[in-house]
Amino acid sequence: MAAATRSAWLLIAFLTGCVSAPDRTDQVQEPVVAVSATTPATEPAPAPPPPPPPDNRRITVAAVGDIMLGTDFPENRLADDDGAGYLNEVAPLLRAADIAFGNLEGVLLDGGEPAKKCSNPSACYLFRSPTRYAAHLRNAGFDVISLANNHARDFGEEGRDASMQALSLQGIVHSGREGTVASWQHDGLRFAMLAFSPTKGSWPLLSVGIAEAAVAEVALTHDIVIVSFHGGAEGKPGAERLGFGMEYAYGEPRGNVVDFAHRVIDAGADLVLGHGPHVPRALELYRDRLIAYSLGNFATYYGISVSGAKGYAPVLLTEIDAQGRFRGGRLHSYIQQRPNGPRPDSRLRALNMMRELTALDFPDGELTIADDGTLGRRTPAP
Repeated sequence: MAAATRSAWLLIAFLTGCVSAPDRTDQVQEPVVAVSATTPATEPAPAPPPPPPPDNRRITVAAVGDIMLGTDFPENRLADDDGAGYLNEVAPLLRAADIAFGNLEGVLLDGGEPAKKCSNPSACYLFRSPTRYAAHLRNAGFDVISLANNHARDFGEEGRDASMQALSLQGIVHSGREGTVASWQHDGLRFAMLAFSPTKGSWPLLSVGIAEAAVAEVALTHDIVIVSFHGGAEGKPGAERLGFGMEYAYGEPRGNVVDFAHRVIDAGADLVLGHGPHVPRALELYRDRLIAYSLGNFATYYGISVSGAKGYAPVLLTEIDAQGRFRGGRLHSYIQQRPNGPRPDSRLRALNMMRELTALDFPDGELTIADDGTLGRRTPAP
């Protein structure tokens, strides 16, 4: 019986040892690490920045055609008040614009000998205005001037040098000689103007490839690019109509102005302003950019005929946005009646002529011109 009891106790002790090991103060329990079966989620991507606010800046540009305020060669043909009041009637409109543009026919030079010969002094088409007349342009509101035309070198490149210096002293930027770019800032935007002509030493109107390359390069560093050109037929009936091909004057090529305007816009120009035929021509809206094919004569004190349409002096006022796109505008009619400067024309002859020409030359065009001269965009048909 004693032996049986001892065996039972040994069996109980053995089984108890298998269930619960004695405490060991020198044992350390390893931490249990949970292992996930999937890759942990990455940090969420940051939210994209909000779009920039819309740029609502608008710039108004007033543009006119040919300017020649009087010449003292070969004889004195200057106004009695020395030209000081010649632009008084139109100055408020020019000053109200953010930018005012015009084309200077002739040179600003004191003295000097012409580079061309004048065979008939009574009908001499060489124009030399005193350098002090640059102040008249500044006082009238002009900011930028073209020096690319067939009279910019009447007194050689020295004459154009003098014109450039006289304008610069008045704070008026200019372009015309090949390689020159008018560059300025307004309302935080960078502007440039390049002026083209088929004449010697100017940015070449007839070499459209050079024009495209120049405009494209300038567009890289400027927000708004304006192109001026002096070209197209003149001196004959019908010069107010576009030729849609190479045009000629006095046997000389004067450019395919429609092709030129389209291609410089394709290259980066935002506004194209033409002059040269001495009469107004049509307007066109191309790729949301405005083209004026000729703004005619504006302020030409003797030496240049102002009979009929040659005396029509339109002022084109256009509004563009910060990307150079057309946003509206208005045509204002002025007229030259010597010995006075340009004055408002109650008969609206420049407006009516340009509206009719725009309809004739671009019957399917996008641009509309209202009775009061307001420029708009044709509403597409539903």
